[in-house]
Amino acid sequence: MLYRIFSCCTLVAALGLTAPAIAAAHTDHKTVTKSSAKKSTSHASKAKASKTNKVAVKNTSAKKTASKSNSKHISSRAIANARKDVSVSRALAMSTTLDNPGVQSVGVLVLNEQNGDIMYEKNADTLTPIASITKLMTAMVTLDAQLPLNELLTISQADVDTLKNTTSRLSVGTTLTRGELLLLALMASENRAASALARTFPAGQAVFIRKMNEKAQSLGMRNSRFYDSTGLTPNNVSTPRELALMVKAAHRYPEIHDFTTSSEYSFVSNQSGRSLAFHNTNPLVKEVDWNIGVSKTGFINEAGRCLVMQATINGTPVVIVLLDSNGKYTRIGDAQKVRKWIETTSISKSRAG
Repeated sequence: MLYRIFSCCTLVAALGLTAPAIAAAHTDHKTVTKSSAKKSTSHASKAKASKTNKVAVKNTSAKKTASKSNSKHISSRAIANARKDVSVSRALAMSTTLDNPGVQSVGVLVLNEQNGDIMYEKNADTLTPIASITKLMTAMVTLDAQLPLNELLTISQADVDTLKNTTSRLSVGTTLTRGELLLLALMASENRAASALARTFPAGQAVFIRKMNEKAQSLGMRNSRFYDSTGLTPNNVSTPRELALMVKAAHRYPEIHDFTTSSEYSFVSNQSGRSLAFHNTNPLVKEVDWNIGVSKTGFINEAGRCLVMQATINGTPVVIVLLDSNGKYTRIGDAQKVRKWIETTSISKSRAG
């Protein structure tokens, strides 16, 4: 009896010890299951989010590509519209040969000043506006009058350009000598300086212009016409052949040689008290390998970019006339081509002889 009671107590005690363990195990199983479920749910969410992000990135990329493509299309369309009804022709220089220097200028004459031979010509008798090449004639008429170069002259409102509305650093009221105005007109192509030279002519501006035309006729420039001293008017016209006569004549004036080949000039303005520096419009006068006797540039829209020069090349004095050059540096490039062409031709002829 005692034995049975003891066995029952042992069984109850054993059950009491194992029950908490079973309960704990059951709880742990639930916890693990719940944790696994959470992890599984988390992985699923991440996978879903990743997939959503990929789709979003893909859509964004597609939108960017479409936007870029659309922008490119709009840009192409804009360019096409901008070019509509616009005809552009590329100016190609001819190849340099023994008979052709390959210049781009529309009107050209290259003259051997020593014997009068025409070395090369193109449209040499075509009448065209000559812009500031005019100032060579202005200088000759001024010097022919033997007016004192040290006489002080003042820029006035009448010298301000109202035709082309060009600007100038010679402000109204600036006082310089006639020689300085002549220098600036030839070297820096100063329009107000050239205007003042004609306006202050003792017999009057109209007489000055008349003398320009008389001088042209005396030089054999039968078709040339001058209407002002600056060249701003397109009515001042000549031909490459006749301009060669003018350059030859200008070369006989020491002042024109000195002033057109000077590289720069500075003076203190009586208006501002500041030093003003002016430079030659032809950069070739600074080149030591060029022997230039006369130089003058010119430009207005009607004339294009022009350049006339007297230079000694390979020991031969030549006159170069380049009219209506298209592009800022074309006339300078053409002058370089003419020089190289003359040098090459001279070598070829000496070898052949």
